[in-house]
Amino acid sequence: MTQPLVVSLGEILWDMLPEGKRAGGAPVNFTYHATQNGVAGRSISAIGNDSLGDELEAAVKNSGIEAVLQRNDYPTGTVGVVLNNGIPSYEIVEGVAWDHIKISDELINAVKDADAVCFGSLACRNDESRATILELLKHTKAGAMKYYDINIRADYFSKGLIEEQLNAATVFKFNDDELELLRPMFDLTGSDEEACKWFIDNFNLDYVILTGGSRFSTIMAKNGETSHQRTPRVKVNDTVGAGDSFSGAFTSEILKGASLHDAHVYACNVAAYVCTQAGAWPQYPDQIPNYIAQQGLSEE
Repeated sequence: MTQPLVVSLGEILWDMLPEGKRAGGAPVNFTYHATQNGVAGRSISAIGNDSLGDELEAAVKNSGIEAVLQRNDYPTGTVGVVLNNGIPSYEIVEGVAWDHIKISDELINAVKDADAVCFGSLACRNDESRATILELLKHTKAGAMKYYDINIRADYFSKGLIEEQLNAATVFKFNDDELELLRPMFDLTGSDEEACKWFIDNFNLDYVILTGGSRFSTIMAKNGETSHQRTPRVKVNDTVGAGDSFSGAFTSEILKGASLHDAHVYACNVAAYVCTQAGAWPQYPDQIPNYIAQQGLSEE
């Protein structure tokens, strides 16, 4: 049987940490973790014609990630990352290579057979990449999962952009802080569950995913099925890439035929494991620990 294929669209960059730089970016993190969990994957982005771009291309290749990386004359993306008790804050440099991803036949061919495509709001802060990403989503095959992890950073978002992306999506993921930004934007009142259902009903989504950091995550499906899990308690090294690992693991499990509940539990365990490691692309153990079973955290 052919492996399912996932493709991510958007930023690729260097996270400039106090101890040195690490390759990352939410979309490529998603691809890394999806491929670690048994599906094929590739990442689409752009890097500069500079030494940081050369190093980033080599880092991606060494990690085993297949990537279609355009080269242009803008600098390779960098983000200043400061960790406070393992929790990252970001200073994102503007006017970089991934702001200028150009539509091409190569990119269209790279997405047309995808079983799932992941995208977010950050890479759409510039009109050129925004137009390219939204155009590429139109070239996915019928029935492909289109996973929108909003991933709000700084002020790189607007109601118009979010609506545009939601109209292209089949899955919408946001965290509890992002929900508080979305509530006044869409005049949402009521419980978190009611807000999730509102997005499903108004944008015809297959799944809505709400994450609550160290507390919980909830996934609601169009058919009314809901899974709620408390977050496993682990010794945190850092949380860089944890949300992306959750997304990659959940997507890969759904594509392989897992139930909503089982895919959710596995995604929670993967994200917890990533939090115990340094960086967004840790090596996987032979088997991901089942923290939820060990700690009796399921609320199902």
